[in-house]
Amino acid sequence: MCPLDECIMEYLSDERWGSPSPIQRETAMLASPRRVFERLEIPGEAGLVARLYEDGIIFEPAGEGQRYLYEELDAAKHLQRPDP
Repeated sequence: MCPLDECIMEYLSDERWGSPSPIQRETAMLASPRRVFERLEIPGEAGLVARLYEDGIIFEPAGEGQRYLYEELDAAKHLQRPDP
């Protein structure tokens, strides 16, 4: 996971759910809402975050994400790196 992923997970932990625009504003990272959305897709595929509604843009920590936030899970073992 990259620093932006960490900020996203911490935001979702604190707020319980969020969408890309508020996450981008509140994390103070130099990333566009589009980039935040792209980053949410990666932990989403690994079961760390889930969409509140099918095809929606609001996300919440999933079961594995809760384990990660409680430091019970090594996310690096669950996230697949995209091919260059």
